[in-house]
Amino acid sequence: MKTLFDIKNDLVTIGAAYAAAKQDKLAEASKPDASIENIKALETKESNLKARFDILQKEHDEMEGEQLKNLQRNPIEGVSDPKAKVVSAKAGLIRAVMGGKAVAPEIKAALGDKNSTGGEKILPSTMTTELLHEPFVKNPLRDVSTVTSVTNLEIPKVSFTLDTNDDFIADTATAKELKADGDVVTFGRFKFKVFVPISETILSATDTNLVQTVDQALQSGLAAKEKKVAFATTPATGEELMSFYSTQNGITEVVGTTMFKAIKNSIAALHEDYRENAKIMMRYADYVDIIETLANGSTTLYNAQPEQVLGKPVVFCDSATKPIVGDFRYSHFNYDPQVLYDRDKDVKTGIELFVLTAWLDHKIKLKSAFRIAKVVPEV
Repeated sequence: MKTLFDIKNDLVTIGAAYAAAKQDKLAEASKPDASIENIKALETKESNLKARFDILQKEHDEMEGEQLKNLQRNPIEGVSDPKAKVVSAKAGLIRAVMGGKAVAPEIKAALGDKNSTGGEKILPSTMTTELLHEPFVKNPLRDVSTVTSVTNLEIPKVSFTLDTNDDFIADTATAKELKADGDVVTFGRFKFKVFVPISETILSATDTNLVQTVDQALQSGLAAKEKKVAFATTPATGEELMSFYSTQNGITEVVGTTMFKAIKNSIAALHEDYRENAKIMMRYADYVDIIETLANGSTTLYNAQPEQVLGKPVVFCDSATKPIVGDFRYSHFNYDPQVLYDRDKDVKTGIELFVLTAWLDHKIKLKSAFRIAKVVPEV
């Protein structure tokens, strides 16, 4: 079955052929020695192409008109199931944005929008909550870090204190850090955008397919941004404090002559308060190298769990170019709840884009809670 996108392509093809046939006919008719048969043959070709073009144009106009009606109709009208209503409302919002239309108040209300002014393109609360709080499989840090969505968030670095006469922080490195950097973490707002290309085929698909496509793309974009800032070896200006590897954060590097020894030494270097809940974030390829070295031809280690081999739970992430060992509860992502939506166009391809604008910050609340394993071979 031909879609509107297919019809548009056919119109371009037939239109070009029709224009060429018309020029060929005129060129042949201009020749003094041209035969009438040739001219009539070109005339017939031109007429046939014109007839085909008119049929396609009529079909195009009808399909486009029907699509416009679908964009303008209230997509949640008559939908009683709560889950189905949310999916229909999401699809309605996406289609309205991509069509350059105002989003109906009923759609926003179904998605939990409390912004009655209509002046700001704020993503309704249902979509924002799902985007920012649903677990993202593609970002391993999501499983171990803290994630919040609070405007102008400020939190204490430690969750409790004792009376002033009790020197309860046994880890002297933590005590020095709190004294040097303060005991409160203040989160900033770093703006970024996620662009989701949407073809007319997807836009015309079922509500479920459209919503799944856009949601998955947006979630992947957010996850990619989180990993990019958290593991950047050369962070962008202003984003230095987001990265584990930033010199401005100054997480202590612990050396070892092999990767295995560097990780073991890093675990040992943590204070027991952090070692208790420590995990190892590392590349799978590095872990395989460790297994190959330790196994020395035996297959026993290949069946062992990573925690049995290294002594702490392992989280694999290809972005962790140097293993990071620590209590990842002190890795904290915070989003501003105000997430905006808009539309744009890729001028190179002509594809329409659904655009999400968000504000993110990642803070390492206590650098004392982490160590970076560094391999320094014996000379």
